[in-house]
Amino acid sequence: MIRRDDLTGLVLAGGRGSRMRGCDKGLEPFLGRPLAAHAGAVLRGHVSELLISANRHLGAYAALADRVVEDITSGYQGPLMGLYSGLRAARTPWLVVVPCDAPALPLSLVSRLVETIGEGDIAVAHDGRRAHPVVALVRVALADDLARCLAEGERKVEAWQARHARVWVDVSDCPEAFANLNTDAERQRLAQALGGEASPT
Repeated sequence: MIRRDDLTGLVLAGGRGSRMRGCDKGLEPFLGRPLAAHAGAVLRGHVSELLISANRHLGAYAALADRVVEDITSGYQGPLMGLYSGLRAARTPWLVVVPCDAPALPLSLVSRLVETIGEGDIAVAHDGRRAHPVVALVRVALADDLARCLAEGERKVEAWQARHARVWVDVSDCPEAFANLNTDAERQRLAQALGGEASPT
């Protein structure tokens, strides 16, 4: 049985924000809080420590987590490098990872992942149509294998996960959980769907 003390949470916020005019997406306001704060709220209370993977504005992110983790290799290597850096930083057997731009993930996410993992190494959220590899529970002992995968040039999270015992976690009852938030219009639409109004940029 995986318990709270066995879990570290990781919010991935280390990207370039290239689809949002170069903005640091995790710090963009949404319903009165930075996007990364919404992501962290899904994990807090369910994990023993909350980490944020970030490569800029580290002070701002430090206020939202227990620790900020920079990519081990610099140069905006993508979410797989952020995941690897989180695995190396974790002090527990398991890591729960979520992206910074998914404020509508269910608060039951961690319990769903834990209840479904069974004997697997990775549990990945699935919306009924496709998987979302950066919403996952990952066995920390896989860090060495991920290091080898990165050294081979792999940068796709899904491709690395496919090398391991993987299970799918059904979140199809949460239709807004994976809504795109790359434009002001998309953020406004989600805010209205959640019963609020998006903050101006």
